[in-house]
Order: sequence, then C-alpha cells, then structure tokens
Amino acid sequence: MEVKSRVIVITGASGGIGAALARDLAKEGANLVLAARRERELHTVADETRALGSEKTVSVPVDVTRREQVFELRDRTLAEFGRIDVWVNNAGRGITRAVLDLTDEDIDEMIAVNLKSAIYGMQAVVPYFIERGEGHLINVSSFLGRVPIASFRSVYSAAKAALNSITANLRMDLRDHPGIHVSLIMPGVVTTDFARNVRGDARPPITGGGPGRPSMNAQTPDEVAARIVEVIRNPVAELYTNPALAEVARQYYADVEAFERGGPRPQSHSDWRASEAESTTSN
Repeated sequence: MEVKSRVIVITGASGGIGAALARDLAKEGANLVLAARRERELHTVADETRALGSEKTVSVPVDVTRREQVFELRDRTLAEFGRIDVWVNNAGRGITRAVLDLTDEDIDEMIAVNLKSAIYGMQAVVPYFIERGEGHLINVSSFLGRVPIASFRSVYSAAKAALNSITANLRMDLRDHPGIHVSLIMPGVVTTDFARNVRGDARPPITGGGPGRPSMNAQTPDEVAARIVEVIRNPVAELYTNPALAEVARQYYADVEAFERGGPRPQSHSDWRASEAESTTSN
C-alpha cells in the first residue's frame, strides 16, 4: 500500500525513532501530524519534513499522559485532514532503577508514559477506525517487554510488557474488523538519546547475546524507521526491528531458567560512552 498522501499521526515525534519515521514518510509524500511535549524540537522536525516533501505537516505540542490532550490530537487531525489513516503510538521514556528501589513516582511515570499514553491513543483513534471501516494502529514497544535482559530498566520493561499484552488483546477484539490493522513494533538497542533522558542515572546498554546467543547489535533510528515504514505498507501483527531478536526471544522462552542464569551483561561505561546508544524510543 502506498504511503503518499496518507494521513499519519506520530507521537513522540520530536526526536529519535519518531523523528526518523517522520522524515522517511515525508520523503514519500505523506501527510503528517507530529506530536510531542518538546515544542521547539517538534517544530524543527516538522520544518524538516516539509523540506523533504511532506504533502502537509502539522505539529501539535501534546502531553500524551493527558487523556484529553490525546483526544484533542485526534480531533485536530480530523479537522485538518478529514481522516486518519495511520496512528503511531511512539512516545516513551526509560528508567534506571532496580525492582527493590522503585518508588511510587517511578512506577506512576513509567506506566503513564509507556502504557497509559498508548491506551489513550488506542481509545481515541480505534473507535474512529471502526466507524470508518479501516485504519492502522502501530504501537512502538520494546524488546525489553518480551525478554528481561536489562533488569535496571525494571518497571519500564514491565510497562512495555503490558503494552505488548494490551496490543494483542486489542487485535483479538478487532478480529471481526478486517479493514483495521494493529501492529506491535519491538526495537532492541537503538542509537537515540533514550539513555540520556531516562529517569535516574544513565546505564550502559545491553548488546551481547551471551555464550552461543545472537548479538543484539545497535540499530540507528533510521534503520528502525525504515522497518516501520515497511509495516505501514504491509501490515503485520508483530515485528522485531532487529531480526536477531526473534531468536533471542525463542531461546528465552525455550528455557527461561537457563537463559536468566547465563543472560547477557551490560557493556562497560567506557564502551557505552563511545557508542552513546540505548534501546527504543524517546519523546
């Protein structure tokens, strides 16, 4: 399915994967609605997409942890374009906190940003898709929501695991609506500013697959965005943006105890500072 002229909403569009996706879609002539909290950065990305060939781009400063603002984003899009073809829930934020150190504030923020914001997006746009009879919802999650290879991400990973489950349940609910697609995207390690923007201290990324396991090499935001564009063209239920991660997940569920005993370890801080990489999205 062609991307040109389609109306696509992207949250978390002020940087990282969201901004890369916006630029890729602009090159193909899409109509874009870009949303994020960081207004200055958001408008910069919008200007870039217009220069790259977007048919029309609208930037909307939005706090996606506020239900009413997400619904206003939907209404603004419909007022500007008259329709929505694709909605991408991409906003997210990480944390560096072990399970036993989590505070109520840590938990509340991780759930609000990584789970509730996506639920608000689903509840805003999917009823419209049902009424229209077609549409495509894309939730950007994380490989950490499937395999616990970074315990210092704790409740972030838990929120993404919940997002994985919510996405699957929504897809089951929509089985009688063949014109509506629901896709889950699971990046692994991505070279964004995610690690700099986490709640708590920065921490090295996980890249080693462990003895006898595939390596989880970092991807650039552009590489992840290209995979999402493929899903927009040809919808699928789930996608690991790094194909090697499917094998890591298979190994984990084949023998959880053995995997957790010998799982991958973080890089050194010096390696991390050289790569400045971390996983999934930034808002």
